[in-house]
Amino acid sequence: MTQSFDTVIKGGHVVLRNEVRKLDIGIKDGVIATLAETLDGSADSIIQADGATVVPGMIDIHVHLNEPGLAEWEGIPTGTAALAAGGCTTCFDMPLNGLPPTTTTEALALKESLAKDRSRVDYAFWGGLVPGNLEQLEPLAKQGVVGYKAFLSAAGGKQEGAFREVDDTTLYAGMAEIARLGKILALHAESEQIVSALAAHTIASGRESALDYARSRPVYAEVEAVKRALFYARLTGCALHFVHISTPEAVEEICLARAAGQDVTLETCPHYLVLTEEAMRDIGPLAKCAPPLRTAREQEGLWQALGRGEIDMITSDHSPCPPDMKTASSWFEIWGGISGAQSSLELLLGEGHVRRGLPLPLLCRALATHPAERFGLHPRKGEITVGADADVAIVEFAPYVLEHGQLFDRHKQNPYVGRTMECQVKQTVLRGTVVYDWERGFAGSPQGLLLREERRVTI
Repeated sequence: MTQSFDTVIKGGHVVLRNEVRKLDIGIKDGVIATLAETLDGSADSIIQADGATVVPGMIDIHVHLNEPGLAEWEGIPTGTAALAAGGCTTCFDMPLNGLPPTTTTEALALKESLAKDRSRVDYAFWGGLVPGNLEQLEPLAKQGVVGYKAFLSAAGGKQEGAFREVDDTTLYAGMAEIARLGKILALHAESEQIVSALAAHTIASGRESALDYARSRPVYAEVEAVKRALFYARLTGCALHFVHISTPEAVEEICLARAAGQDVTLETCPHYLVLTEEAMRDIGPLAKCAPPLRTAREQEGLWQALGRGEIDMITSDHSPCPPDMKTASSWFEIWGGISGAQSSLELLLGEGHVRRGLPLPLLCRALATHPAERFGLHPRKGEITVGADADVAIVEFAPYVLEHGQLFDRHKQNPYVGRTMECQVKQTVLRGTVVYDWERGFAGSPQGLLLREERRVTI
């Protein structure tokens, strides 16, 4: 019987969960209906992918879109445009860089209203754990947050009502409640006691350069916070996810806890894999983040951990700001965030596969499959398989130089401008529809949908 499809993606090298095969992808009603070596059925649309690689659309669980209240920093239309152009098809927006932050059901409802019909990719929202909002955690869960985010160091916001870090009492009580709710707590793991004391001493000594800033947030500040959080989670039974881990020492602690039976995952970011602390001096303030960029030794340790499958996910931690916040005489006053939403997939596949020879299925599990599984979106999202949403990126492995004019985020402060990228996203397909094309730009109005957790699994 001849099949009829809405769209067929033909001739691509398709990255499946554990292998790469040359396949045609038949799409019907936004879902992958068939995978076959050759599809001869009729189709309303044909996407030619000969010579290209078809990968699952990235699921970026760590972005800051800055609405409501701080749209001049980024905004949902521009931030999600950058994500779509980079091969991302789903994002999770963090709760902190908005006014109000997403720590109440009212703030979540406002954020949902702002995202409706304005996002280029599918999306979900994190709630926040902050001092004083424990009673909001259950209502936020019922309203659909994917989990909760907390800071163990200062969150950076100086405005009235901004997101605040947790003290240990709030952390422990929050973990107990989140465990009861069956949700996940995501943690920015740096010890505030350590980093604030070191920063104060460094500034008082008149040392305010890029490397002075890096030395004020040492490896042991991350490791101490990770170990403390793991201890509390073991006592409470709370599932944890550590964001933007920057050191192999912290990866090791998390893996030991997981081997001992704790429910814990971790992510790192492309900037820790492709930039070292020297980039803060060479590139300048666009390369400032927290935790800071590390040494070449630590970077190599992260690559080794990724190759062993110890790093579960890769996220952008897209953290934009107005240009004037990236200008100050002291590195301690510069906004600490990297705007790399558009480059994550290309960097990981280029650096990881082309330059280091890591298998594409391993890299795509970190970019898409594991995030979908951890946060209850699999099998609908995260994998090229029959029955899943037809969310893919069509990638050409040919070098190009990233230029400022190719960027779509609001302020285009990407630290990778001028870098030779080893691959390029040619098209991004969301639920069977081409939403971005390298030559033609964006197709039609934003089509992103709000997602809810369906079935969370242990990875």
